[in-house]
Amino acid sequence: RIMAGGLESLDSRGELAHLYLADGSAPITGRSFGAPTSAKGEVVFNTGMVGYPEALTDPSYRGQILVLTFPLIGNYGVPDTELRDAYGLPEYFESNQIHIAGLVVSGYSWEHSHWAAHQALSKWLKDNGIPGIYGVDTRALTKKIREMGALLGN
Repeated sequence: RIMAGGLESLDSRGELAHLYLADGSAPITGRSFGAPTSAKGEVVFNTGMVGYPEALTDPSYRGQILVLTFPLIGNYGVPDTELRDAYGLPEYFESNQIHIAGLVVSGYSWEHSHWAAHQALSKWLKDNGIPGIYGVDTRALTKKIREMGALLGN
């Protein structure tokens, strides 16, 4: 077991990763599950219970570091990005590309299981150059953002 950002995690896969906030607080530590790179942007949150592929491809999150508060992310994988509906639009996504700069989650599932899954979330992030960090107390981070307002991070 590891302690990451004050949250106990049963999984220690991935390199240590840090989220630094512009308010000067101590770095938030977790483990990497996305691309091995860094990102800068406004740290924002989404409290939805489902729909991480849709959230990551939502143009309103362009260039932002997205915090998902649901406690387990990645368990249903990512659908085929090439599937289109009758109008030629992505079947399972809000747009044709990932718009976030980075992803912060509490728990990441390295194993996914869903009939529509085409790939793992970590692979999708890596293929698109998007860093991800898990093992973070996302609810405490969300509370901080709500209380302080917009926060830049990297």
